[in-house]
Amino acid sequence: MFYNLLSPLADLFGPFNLFRYITFRSIAAFLTALVLSFLIGGALIRWLRSKQKQGQPIRNDGPASHLMTKKGTPTMGGLLILITLTIATLLWADLTNRYVWIVLGVMLTFGAVGFWDDYLKVTKRNPKGVPGKIKLFFSVLVAAVAAWLIAQGSPPALRYMMAVPFLKDVLLPLGIIGFLGFSVVVMVGASNSVNLTDGLDGLAIGPVIMASAVFGLISYVVGNTVLTNYLYLHHIPRAGELAVLLSALVGAGLGFLWFNAPPAMVFMGDTGSLAIGGALGAVAVVTKHEIVLAIVGGLFVLETVSVIVQVLSYKWTGRRVFRMAPLHHHFEQKGWAEPTIVFRFWIIAAILAMAGLATLKLR
Repeated sequence: MFYNLLSPLADLFGPFNLFRYITFRSIAAFLTALVLSFLIGGALIRWLRSKQKQGQPIRNDGPASHLMTKKGTPTMGGLLILITLTIATLLWADLTNRYVWIVLGVMLTFGAVGFWDDYLKVTKRNPKGVPGKIKLFFSVLVAAVAAWLIAQGSPPALRYMMAVPFLKDVLLPLGIIGFLGFSVVVMVGASNSVNLTDGLDGLAIGPVIMASAVFGLISYVVGNTVLTNYLYLHHIPRAGELAVLLSALVGAGLGFLWFNAPPAMVFMGDTGSLAIGGALGAVAVVTKHEIVLAIVGGLFVLETVSVIVQVLSYKWTGRRVFRMAPLHHHFEQKGWAEPTIVFRFWIIAAILAMAGLATLKLR
């Protein structure tokens, strides 16, 4: 909003020229989301606690310690992230940019599905919430629409194409159906991967902050002609504006972590995890860095793979590969303390984030 209102007046009042810079507005969006989180976080958590007398239902087949230590903790804390991120984005982003609206739309609609799921869990006192097939249907529908809109805004030479990291001149033609299907897998897969990782205090939001920072930089780079020519990347006009949204996500994530750090005052819930994962997936599709998302978000991939392996192994052989899935519960069952798991997983996520960032130069 500030960009659209004030940047045209820069010739009349010099300081307004600052609003033309993505870097300035990204920093402002980060600070806005962070400060808003601190201002409204406590009140929002108190409101959630008043509405959720018994807190989030804890699954009976999970670690026994969770029934004692996490009982009564409210969920839907993802609302804090969505509210502060949305306000910061609307204030500081270019509101004529289609990519901003697409990613914001994916995030809020995925968040609505997650809110519905959390609401049923809390009101029905049932950890299952919305049936998986229904959640999948709405997620696929939203992702398919978003993918089509992204394709229409992409340069013709890159439309329906998949870029391959490390190879500067390679583009794989997917066709309309192939591109839509691939994009849906990226967005829905990222959404559910973050959701599976959100099982311990602070576990998911740390890697989300790292991935958001990396993709904020990637968005800025691919939207800049000079940098794309220097790094041999595919230029996506106006994609740089997503750096503002992702900076807001970093600020909102840090603000949420203040309240989600062990012992958590609130859980993110599907409201936040589905929304954030979907947004990261949408950004990856816009920037043609879908494969890089699998590297940067490698921790989310590992958590998802551990569930798939566990289910298939038990179905085919009757044996479990892990003591419990997702992977973080396996280490809990081995006796690792919760903060130990969280911090070590954060270290892994940081290494993978740097590896994904390196793909910008290694070509």
